[in-house]
Amino acid sequence: MAKRVLVALALWALGGPVGLHHFYLGRDNHALLWLLTLGGFGVGWLAEPWCLPGWVAQANGALEPQPGRLPALSPVRFLGQVAVGTYFGLVAQLGLGSLPGFELVALPLAVALGVHLVSSVGAQTANLGHTLIAAFLTGPIFSHRSVAALPVSLVASVAAQHHRRRRPTPQPRQPLGARLYRLGLAGLAFTAPLVYGALSHTTATAGRVAEAVGTALGWLEVVPAAGRLLGRALLMPLRLLMSTEWGKSHEFVQSFHYLQQQQAYEVLGLPDGAPAEDVHRSYRELVKLWHPDRNQHRVQEAERRFIELVAAAWR
Repeated sequence: MAKRVLVALALWALGGPVGLHHFYLGRDNHALLWLLTLGGFGVGWLAEPWCLPGWVAQANGALEPQPGRLPALSPVRFLGQVAVGTYFGLVAQLGLGSLPGFELVALPLAVALGVHLVSSVGAQTANLGHTLIAAFLTGPIFSHRSVAALPVSLVASVAAQHHRRRRPTPQPRQPLGARLYRLGLAGLAFTAPLVYGALSHTTATAGRVAEAVGTALGWLEVVPAAGRLLGRALLMPLRLLMSTEWGKSHEFVQSFHYLQQQQAYEVLGLPDGAPAEDVHRSYRELVKLWHPDRNQHRVQEAERRFIELVAAAWR
């Protein structure tokens, strides 16, 4: 049955972030990518309407494949490979980071699969073996680092771009049941580490989330202007609310917030009103000190201190 642009556009509008329009057009790899990243983190989904006519033509066989030509280098695809590879690595780190040998096996594997998924979108693909080799060789170099997924993803993306190629022939159509089974199995494999980490290592998983937040706060220190702009944007609704008559008549809210801030400074071991740089530095140091994975001999105390630190970081 011929595909239609209006149907693809309707599916893009109704279920685009989970890849319904790509599934309709037979672009299962793209559908899976959108399903696991919610439409390429929202950015890819919003940029797609102008591409739909060409994809519909491809699905209907109106465009001839060019198997003999090497695909051109695409900065957009490369950035997507790095972003999705890092994203897959962070998801694996949150769920499986406490397992022994994680940096040697699970992290490179997750990153390489994320990079290869982006490499296989559309009419081209890459050599999975070379992508895996690049990831597994880079993983041990950055072991025990909270940002290990990023350099591993960079190296794996370079390898995937170097070994890119067009698909030799159009892929044969699979039955609908087999396609749905493949997508469901891939989604299950993606979410399984998070479920495992949440059920079996709840505190450790929360610790890794907090560690990632601390790293992000550290990055904001490098670009203070970006940090200030982000903080102003997040606080704007509260400032507008407190500028109204209702907000002025509820001074107890401000008092309660002030008490929370004082308690947060005490937890971080800082004087009241300490600068943001000291807050971020103290938070990162204390999170590493009281991480449950590093305090197996005093688990209860470490969990209590760690929860206090996480709560203080959000105040």
